[in-house]
Amino acid sequence: MARPLLVVLSFIVIASLLGFLGGFVFWTLSDLPRIKQLEEYSPLESSLVYSADNEILAELFIERRTFVPYYKIPAHVKNAFIAVEDNRFYSHRGIDFVRIFGAFLEDIKARGFVQGGSTITQQLAKMLFLKPDRSISRKLKEAALSIQIERHYTKDEIIGLYLNQTYFGTRAYGIEAAAFTYFGKTTEKLNVAEAALMAAIPKAPSVYSPFKNPAKALNRRNYAIRKMYENGFINQAQHDAALKVPLPTLYNSRRYKAPYFIDYIRSELEDKYGDKLFTSGIKIHTTLDYRLQTIAETAITNGINALAKRGRKNVQAALIAIELNTGAIKAMVGGTDFWDTQFNRVTQAKRQPGSAFKPIVYLTAFNKGMTPDDTIQDEEMSFPGRNKADVWVPRNYKRVYNGPVTIRYALSQSLNAATVYLGNSVGLTNVIDTAQKVGISSKVQPYLPSCLGASELTLMELAYAYCAMATGKRFENTAIDKIVDRDGIVLDEFNFNGEDIIDEAVVDKMHDVLGAVVREGTARKAQVLNRPVYGKTGTTDDYADAWFMGFDDNYIVGVWVGRDNHKPIGDKETGAVAALPIWIDFMSHL
Repeated sequence: MARPLLVVLSFIVIASLLGFLGGFVFWTLSDLPRIKQLEEYSPLESSLVYSADNEILAELFIERRTFVPYYKIPAHVKNAFIAVEDNRFYSHRGIDFVRIFGAFLEDIKARGFVQGGSTITQQLAKMLFLKPDRSISRKLKEAALSIQIERHYTKDEIIGLYLNQTYFGTRAYGIEAAAFTYFGKTTEKLNVAEAALMAAIPKAPSVYSPFKNPAKALNRRNYAIRKMYENGFINQAQHDAALKVPLPTLYNSRRYKAPYFIDYIRSELEDKYGDKLFTSGIKIHTTLDYRLQTIAETAITNGINALAKRGRKNVQAALIAIELNTGAIKAMVGGTDFWDTQFNRVTQAKRQPGSAFKPIVYLTAFNKGMTPDDTIQDEEMSFPGRNKADVWVPRNYKRVYNGPVTIRYALSQSLNAATVYLGNSVGLTNVIDTAQKVGISSKVQPYLPSCLGASELTLMELAYAYCAMATGKRFENTAIDKIVDRDGIVLDEFNFNGEDIIDEAVVDKMHDVLGAVVREGTARKAQVLNRPVYGKTGTTDDYADAWFMGFDDNYIVGVWVGRDNHKPIGDKETGAVAALPIWIDFMSHL
């Protein structure tokens, strides 16, 4: 009687255990994610910024990743990972029981978890769908997901997803970003030794980094090379040659090209795109011409070096070049070293433009029907100051006054007294209206010294004002041509049509007087270019700011030189001396 009872009890216990295990498995697998989600797989992917001449200027990312399709990944790259991580990858169906049993035996020998039994498919399932805990339920989910993944996707698709998802250290997510970070090349160009190092790193990126632990990285890479040979993926000659290849020693960080420009467009686009700017793999095609950008950077460097030789050290300079017929920004240098200071002196620094503002006064006069040959008075005269009791007397640079002079002569010689006389005659309110009309958004103070550039504004504002005076059109600040998503669909396309704001006859008058500045005035040095150019110098009190704003038939280029603390550059460092040579250097290469 006792024996049958024991059998019944045993049956009940076994049934209960099986029921419990079945319930546990059912509960564990009840919340599995849908494998179909992989069809909508969209990893966080870096966005790329291109110049107009198709140079990659910058990579914007939170996770540095560039997705590469599996069919563009060379066989020896895939085989390196298979040799190290899962040498039976092409024969199992998501779970490798032979590998699991071998790992189990190794763990018993070591009395601990020393070897994993996960396949590449299981690792992919864990990376995409599961938390990195070490529990039985997670392993069950991992196995179930792996079987489903293998049923729905080919082996090449699986390893492609795995390689795009894997973390390689140094903020590089995915094989393409890692290939650039470690070797400065694309995945398609990796050789056997480089592929082996890529396969060696993911197990412990900080431990096997060639930049942090070259000895450990070398041992791990050579192990990967040996496994590739043992699995028949490479021959003896390839094995021996790969072992002799040195490890990389230079970390390829993507320092921005044209960094001030990139920082400018990034801040503009962040408001519209938010985090998508850094995660959605969009391609931003800008207006910047990288050839012109390198010329601009060199011109700034040369100008600053020339100032240093004259004892003018710790001086900053900035340059912007705008295409006349489109308003597109073609070059932007916001300072001497972006990596030292990110303050952009093209877009952020508000400085007094000095005489570089004067053409706006003359434009106001031409809008009222005056001509370059009309006569105005250049003589010492007094005007009311800011307060009723104050008296202000504008003085010419050399304290010489010429009496009646033509408008053309007054601007070419940058006569202060004549300019204030003209500004007062046409009305300061009208001058301010003209400034706003041509694109000056900063406040122009309602006092006559503003006619001589006493109100602060940015280099970008003034450059677009000159663009308007040169073409008759007002353009919006234009730095981007178009934005496309990762599938090539255009998200945004930008307008390069300016608004007509100045009559053609008035534009001709502006060309006349600004050309005279070069032919016979303060910018005579620019004649070295041997082609028609137009422009105006600008210098502020105590030589704190030096400007030259000028254009030819294609580009308006503005240059500013000064110190961030507003202290003088140095005695006699006028716009013609400090800024114009930089402008000439740039224009001479066009």
